[in-house]
Amino acid sequence: MWVLAVGLLLAHDGYLWLVKGVVPDTDILALLPVEQRDPVLQQAFTHMVDAAQQRLIVLVGADDWEHARSAADAYNAVLAKHPALLQTGMQLSEQSQQDWLAPSQQMRLSLLTPAQQTALREQPSKYWSDTALQQLYSPFSGPKLGAWQDDPFGLFSGWVQARAQETPVRPRDGYLFVEDKGRPYIVLLMTLRQPAFSMSTQRAVLPLLEQAGAAARQAVPAVELVSAGVVLHAGAGSAQASREMSTIGIGSLLGIILLMWLTFRSLRPIGLIMLSISVGCLAAFSLCWLMFGQVHLLTLVFGASLIGVAQDYGIYFLCSRVAADRKLDSWQLLRRLMPGLILTLAAAVIGYIGLALTPFPGLRQMALFSVIGLLFAWLTVIFWFPSLLSASTLNSSSFAAWFGRTRRHWPLLKWNRATLLAVLLFGAFALTGIVRLKTNDDIRSLQTPPKALLADQIKLGKLLDAPTPVQFYLVRGASAEQVLQREETLKQKLEPLVASHIISGYQAMSNWTPSKQAQEANRGLVTKALLSADGPLKALATQLGEDDSWIQQMRERALGSAANASANGGHALTPDEFLKTAASEPSRHLWLGKVDSPQGSVYASIVALRGVNSYANLPILKQAGELLDGVQWVDKVSEISSVLGRYRQYMGWVLLGAYAAIYLLLFARYRFAAWRVLTPPAVASIATLALLGIIGQPLQLFHVLALMLILGLGVDYGIFLQEQSMQRDRFAWLTVGLSAASALLSFGLLALSGTPPLHAFGFTMLIGIAVVWLIAPCFSQDYPQEEKE
Repeated sequence: MWVLAVGLLLAHDGYLWLVKGVVPDTDILALLPVEQRDPVLQQAFTHMVDAAQQRLIVLVGADDWEHARSAADAYNAVLAKHPALLQTGMQLSEQSQQDWLAPSQQMRLSLLTPAQQTALREQPSKYWSDTALQQLYSPFSGPKLGAWQDDPFGLFSGWVQARAQETPVRPRDGYLFVEDKGRPYIVLLMTLRQPAFSMSTQRAVLPLLEQAGAAARQAVPAVELVSAGVVLHAGAGSAQASREMSTIGIGSLLGIILLMWLTFRSLRPIGLIMLSISVGCLAAFSLCWLMFGQVHLLTLVFGASLIGVAQDYGIYFLCSRVAADRKLDSWQLLRRLMPGLILTLAAAVIGYIGLALTPFPGLRQMALFSVIGLLFAWLTVIFWFPSLLSASTLNSSSFAAWFGRTRRHWPLLKWNRATLLAVLLFGAFALTGIVRLKTNDDIRSLQTPPKALLADQIKLGKLLDAPTPVQFYLVRGASAEQVLQREETLKQKLEPLVASHIISGYQAMSNWTPSKQAQEANRGLVTKALLSADGPLKALATQLGEDDSWIQQMRERALGSAANASANGGHALTPDEFLKTAASEPSRHLWLGKVDSPQGSVYASIVALRGVNSYANLPILKQAGELLDGVQWVDKVSEISSVLGRYRQYMGWVLLGAYAAIYLLLFARYRFAAWRVLTPPAVASIATLALLGIIGQPLQLFHVLALMLILGLGVDYGIFLQEQSMQRDRFAWLTVGLSAASALLSFGLLALSGTPPLHAFGFTMLIGIAVVWLIAPCFSQDYPQEEKE
């Protein structure tokens, strides 16, 4: 029956991985309670990061324009051969640039900058007639868009220049470029055709970029290449993981194999333990997928820790099989071991079930994954190990005998002066460390990108002055018009922040398509200030020697273009119409449009910020959006960090609850000796926390996750030693030693990892398991008779 059950699990996992091609969920918001998740906010964040995730930007810099263009041509020539991997940016032409402005030019009377609005209200008629003459005669009056008669006062040209100030990037010779201290950098924009986090994408794209970079350097040896993109960071992370797997992973595996060989002189025990763990992992993934429809990546990371607990069941049976009388068959031995095996499983399950009682779906999924994995690994030991291991299969080695004898060198805990002194010293150490212990849930502390990538990212961000995708304003309203009006109110709050250099600017849909209310106000303002009968047109006609018919023609030309645009569409400057044009491409991520939510459909948009260089200014930016209807400040870094912080706090309370529940379980079997089982992991956890405080390492979620595993493993060690006292099992100490050494090799070596979460987890495991292993024998009631002799 168990063969059939495992076969079904294997078939389902094969279907999920090989046929369906499942990908673990990586959305941190999926770990939040449903009632706390905002679908509009979720879509806004996805809207901002999706394009950035697939975007790759390369700056090609040189001493002069010709060299920069030659290097860019060589770089592009390599990429052009692989259109299935990368979509390169389109070449710009004069016609395409004019097409961008055509929709806005038709409605030019409706488009004004805040400075132009102020000038129209305050400046006299002479100011505007002088401006028009300057536009007509001065060669330094700025770029002219179309005929002078279409824009005599330079309002539309000024509006276009204001839009151009949203980015330092400019077109030239079919390329986009940015300049820094006279040095030109050509901007190459590329879009990945495949997911950036796909290993196959990274293996294909990264060598291609190296090849393109080599071609650019061959064309211009002094070229400077600045690259940024999620795929580069993902590739660096994958490379680091591969290196660590090669060193830490293979090293720990070889260590465990050597340990098992020295103990049993056979590779069969390793195969059996790996079999039980594999069945547990397959079952956990398969059943969690059936229940949740998805498995989160963090669940897999946490679920991997069950390997350290699940191996204990197999090791306990193997060591007991070596120690047992050969006349005792494996099924009889199993019946003798069942109380201890049931207790170890129950203690572990209690700890994980505590997670299921929290309001976080992520923690509930982790709990279910771990419980299922442990249960199936345990059942594999129960159903298969007795059949696969006979009394003659395993033999005791000299190493096993020697290790068993080392148990006698540990002192037993007794109430005397030495014990009191040890308690006082440990209390002073624990108090000193825990008082100094701090917490840090900042998601940025969990990332260590390579210095070269980080330097490129910083330089590219400064040169392009690009908006940040993780801090922005989310604006909502009952209609598109209301959203645009609320954007305009927000922008009035942001203008002083731009003037004081807290931010360098902002991007909003209302910059390109003002609300209808604003458009009407702008047209009325222009008509009153510039097109009235006694306005600047009359003074301008006098200076140019024109008559009243010329004035009428100019007025009709201006008013007629607006009227025609309105008659031909009426909605030429609404966001939906604007998004259909080529000019909207850089701004499409700002408009969410109609979004469904539990409270009904709403319209939403994003106001993105440029030049957010100091995290100290974030409270000021948050304050700017407060008290404004429909405006919400979004700081994804802080939000994700708060999620991790709340997980850490919940896990802390769950850990304390698990200690209490496990004590009640142990009390049912060991009565007043139950404290001897639970004290070693508790002391080890306190010692680990104190050491973190003393060395100045802040407490994070991954430290607490490791403390949960220390509890599960430490309780197992205590149970094995306590059962030793009851069953007179001289090989219980060997069981503890093998389990602890395996755990240290499996998880403790992660302390060498360069990935901060893995380092935190591994360092905690290294200290905690070592302390449990060191002190657990001291809490035993007595030595086995064989060891005394």
